[in-house]
Amino acid sequence: MNAQEPAAPRERIYRHTLATRITHWINVLCFSVLLLSGLQILNAHPRLYWGEAGANTDPAFISFYAVEDESGALRGFTKIGALRFETTGFLGASRVDGEMTARGAPSWLTLPTYRDLAAGRRWHFFFAWLFVINGLVYLGFGVANGHFRRDLKPSKDELRPRNLWADIKKHARLHVPRGQESKRYNTLQKLAYLATIFIALPVMVLTGLTMSPGMNAALPFLLDIFGGRQSARTLHFLSAGALMLFVFVHVFEVFLAGAWNEIRSMITGWYEVKPEKKS
Repeated sequence: MNAQEPAAPRERIYRHTLATRITHWINVLCFSVLLLSGLQILNAHPRLYWGEAGANTDPAFISFYAVEDESGALRGFTKIGALRFETTGFLGASRVDGEMTARGAPSWLTLPTYRDLAAGRRWHFFFAWLFVINGLVYLGFGVANGHFRRDLKPSKDELRPRNLWADIKKHARLHVPRGQESKRYNTLQKLAYLATIFIALPVMVLTGLTMSPGMNAALPFLLDIFGGRQSARTLHFLSAGALMLFVFVHVFEVFLAGAWNEIRSMITGWYEVKPEKKS
């Protein structure tokens, strides 16, 4: 009987540079604080408008509110345009100390958990500037070391409808890349990262600046670009929502591909390549 052959050692590649890893984890911290403190700020007036002005009597594009039903119970609702959804327990009305309370976002999703607009604004503004500085550092290193051109720029062949459709079908089947395929970003990943880095994040930053009276005085053209301070506030909320969707998909993909291997590569830089499955 032949002795069992020893398993071949798995290939390890250096996947993430030190600059990428540091800026990634700073982004995780900043975005988490910005989300929680941003919802604290939203709770002060959980209504979003289009245009320059917006107040309680004006029609809102998006709103989170609570009403009492016939039994006197508080029910929460989310309204987007003409559509209305009941979101009791989450948006519009949620429990605080065991009692249903009118709140745009629940206390466990705000920083601080209690109502404090001033504290929420301080947290938000400090981490917003840290987020911007960290983003500029990431962009600088990405351009200098060729990361965007080498790893994220899709080729003409990758952008062909046939190839895009094939990539979409792979994602729909929850395909996990192995071997050579796992060493590079697929087309949908590239497009998602590029849209996040060069569209969603700049829109979120610029709309945030547009809501500042000081920035309105220094850069008045921002009001024209985004159609007013209230429109900028709405776009700020929507871009943050788009980033949250990106984060959810990103985290799901991390666990699908192997959480320990993916997270370790973002800590140490080294990624273990899964071998191809034998036919």
